[in-house]
Amino acid sequence: MGMKTICNQCGACCIAPSISSHIPGMNKGKPAGVKCIHLAPDMKCKIYSTRPEVCINFTPTADLCGNNFKEAYANLSQLEEITKIII
Repeated sequence: MGMKTICNQCGACCIAPSISSHIPGMNKGKPAGVKCIHLAPDMKCKIYSTRPEVCINFTPTADLCGNNFKEAYANLSQLEEITKIII
């Protein structure tokens, strides 16, 4: 993907991808397309300072996040779809 960019704080990464890691209050993580319970109405993380490592390690890029929520959600959803494991 492209160069690291400053997060546009749209919240798409808190909804679009599945997360298999423990999230406080969501012990089994979250499925793709489901809003994290810690995403506030203003699309900011309510536990930002103590967020899980998987969230800390997410690196927003211009190619991935685009210019807004709609673009970021579409890109993250597509990435989720092409990388999911079918058992």
